[in-house]
Amino acid sequence: MYTAHPDRYAEMPYRRTGRSGLKLPALSLGLWHNFGPDRPVETQRAILRRAFDLGVTHFDLANNYGPPPGSAESALGEALRADFAPYRDELVISTKAGYLMWPGPYGEWGSRKYLLSSLDQSLSRMGLEYVDVFYSHRPDPDTPLEETMGALHTAVQQGKALYVGVSNYSPEQTREAARILAELGTPLLIHQPRYSMLDRRPETSGLLDALDELRVGSIAYSPLEQGLLTGRYLDGIPEDSRAASDSPFLNSDAVTGELVGKLRDLDEIAKSRGQSLAQMALAWVLREGRVTSALVGASSPRQLEDSVSAIGNVDFDADELAGIDEIVTR
Repeated sequence: MYTAHPDRYAEMPYRRTGRSGLKLPALSLGLWHNFGPDRPVETQRAILRRAFDLGVTHFDLANNYGPPPGSAESALGEALRADFAPYRDELVISTKAGYLMWPGPYGEWGSRKYLLSSLDQSLSRMGLEYVDVFYSHRPDPDTPLEETMGALHTAVQQGKALYVGVSNYSPEQTREAARILAELGTPLLIHQPRYSMLDRRPETSGLLDALDELRVGSIAYSPLEQGLLTGRYLDGIPEDSRAASDSPFLNSDAVTGELVGKLRDLDEIAKSRGQSLAQMALAWVLREGRVTSALVGASSPRQLEDSVSAIGNVDFDADELAGIDEIVTR
């Protein structure tokens, strides 16, 4: 029987999410790629246990995480029953709906029918009565935003979610979503954008400014840019890497000689800070406190431990930031 480490809250910093009462760990665990039937169950459970022992209290999912879709939620449900039943009130569990989950016109996007049906299915897979955060995973160009936000509000009213969020929304869509939710009486808690040293769109689009203005939290996904910022590509494309498999999320064409040169130069700055490239990339996302939490994946407890080590130094001096910007934008 798993017993959580008594000092699990000793080192992890927790950041307030926007203007809410909810605090999230600086690093959260995303269950996107490493929780499914193709991974050993004991490895999955070991990652979750180690995460909680290190103060990573937030587990982030979506209905389509796996592969196959739904399997990450099922895997978490098994772990919750086996290991975490006594600790449910110490955990923040989030899920999302928006991408394709089942055939037909009601199996994706942002209709009320899809979102609320999907949430019921997610709760069933995880064996939960509620999730802490329920997200609209992407904006729907054909469904009125009032309907999508109304469905999120209903999830809270039904007691099936404590808070709501959006992901992949533009600054303008986020402002409007926040306005609608405020009128309904369910505040927008958080936005989950893609953000990394190599992907600055939340900065350049004005999204971070909008979130600051709205006092809405943020949690960055892909802060390691699909593994490019892990240091695995400093000498090209490893045979067992995501890029070598021509994944739809990262293919070999993206790993150019120019990019490898940038990664090597970034790695030199990381070394001067006493960090790995991955640790510096996570620290960079968390700098200045504008981002509430950064989402990391893990294929082993050791990999998770390396990521958590990044929180020991999230401060950058002006020369370091200027050097990173110069490398990335050249």
